[in-house]
Amino acid sequence: MAAAACWGVSDFTGGLFSRRLSALVVLLIIELSGLVVLLTVLAATQEGPPPRDTVLVGLAAGAAGILGLGLFYRGLAIGTMSIVAPISATGAAIPVVVGVATGDALTLLIGLGLATAMAGVILASREQTEGEQERADSRLSILLAVGAAIGFGTFFVLYDSVSDESTLWAMLCIRGVGVPVIGAIVLFTRPSVPGRRDTGILAAAGLLDLSATGLYALANREGALSIVGVVGSLYPVATVLLARVVLGERVRPLQQAGVVLAFVGVGLISAGSA
Repeated sequence: MAAAACWGVSDFTGGLFSRRLSALVVLLIIELSGLVVLLTVLAATQEGPPPRDTVLVGLAAGAAGILGLGLFYRGLAIGTMSIVAPISATGAAIPVVVGVATGDALTLLIGLGLATAMAGVILASREQTEGEQERADSRLSILLAVGAAIGFGTFFVLYDSVSDESTLWAMLCIRGVGVPVIGAIVLFTRPSVPGRRDTGILAAAGLLDLSATGLYALANREGALSIVGVVGSLYPVATVLLARVVLGERVRPLQQAGVVLAFVGVGLISAGSA
């Protein structure tokens, strides 16, 4: 739960800043701050790298996670956070399916949870009567949230095997693949650079994201993939609460019911996996 809370606050911060800054710049600062800390810790501990195959899987996990996070930030920037965040959480279905396929118990609650979460996504995706541009942004934000869910779910699965070898190197692989690629794109596109204060806030969000990733890795060592993956996917709770309190977001009753169903579905999957 601590990992989910850290992720939720970090994601809200990243999504909020992506509304007035380039999402790529936001993502770069958040990931770069974590990379600097990781390199410092690794230099101090002098921990050797894991086997090559593990590193390759870690890089794949990093690619999936960075892609999911980039889509997520963009979705939060143009859509309603209270809708985008819960939809992205349905990526919990991916580690559950993989967990069941590799030996975790399949229960009736898991199937009910998957159906409930899907119903929640459908209801939350129902558009309001807005202008054409708002409707287009709403549709795009939903697609981005679904893409983020796939990216996050894939990340949870791949990250599980890497973190069993080395938590530090698992986190390094994630940022090691993302920072150079995002940095190159930023250098090529040359978006506006944030001020010192904004950079400091985003760097702090990056440290929260790093903490969440580390806590998730430690939890993976103690619990089943299906359980830990679902609990980790409760991160949108903090994002939604912050969106309500800070931004004053309100959604239609039908969409609100969809948000609730999405969360209930994730909870059912978690209960069924226990």
